[in-house]
Amino acid sequence: MEQNTQNNDPKIILEGQIRECFGRVVYSHKTHEKCSDILLKKLSAIKIWQIILSALTTGGFVAAVFGAGKIGSISGILISTALLVLNAYTKNTDLGECAQKHKQAANELWLIREKYLSLLADIKINIRSLDELLQNRDGLSHELYSVYTGAPNTNSKAYKEAQKALQQLEDMTFSDKEIDAFLPKELKRAS
Repeated sequence: MEQNTQNNDPKIILEGQIRECFGRVVYSHKTHEKCSDILLKKLSAIKIWQIILSALTTGGFVAAVFGAGKIGSISGILISTALLVLNAYTKNTDLGECAQKHKQAANELWLIREKYLSLLADIKINIRSLDELLQNRDGLSHELYSVYTGAPNTNSKAYKEAQKALQQLEDMTFSDKEIDAFLPKELKRAS
C-alpha cells in the first residue's frame, strides 16, 4: 500500500520524468560528439587522399611527358578521374561545417544535461516547490526543442559509438577516488 502512495507523489513522478529526460540528453550529447568525431575523421581521410591523388596525377603526367608514353598517360587520366570524383563529392558535402554543427549541438546539450542534473539534485534535497520544479522542467523542454530544431541529424553509427562510450567505457561515470583526485583535501570524500 505504501508503494502505491509513493508512486502518486507528484515530486516522485516528476523525478522519474526528469531522470528519463536526463538520460535522453546524455545520449543525444554523446551521439552528437561522436557524429562530429566521425565526420572529422572522414574529412581528414579525404584530404589525405586528395593530396595523394594529386601527387600521383602529377607524377603520371610528368612520366608521360618524359617518355612513359601511353601507360603514363592512361595512369594520369585514371588517377585524375578519381581525384575529380573525390573533389566533386567534397564540393557538395561540407563535412567540416557539418562536424562543427554537431559539435555546437553537443555543446548546447552539455549545458542542458547539467541543468537536468542540477534539477534532479534540487528535487532530492527538496529546496524548490513543485511549481518551481515544473517551470524549470518546462523551460528545459523549450531549450531542448530549440537545440534539436537547429541540430543536424545523427546516425546509427554515432549512436552505437555513444552507447559503447557510455555503457562500456563509462564516459559519464567517476569513482569517488577519481573525483577526489581533483579536489582539495577539505572536499574529498575518501580518507
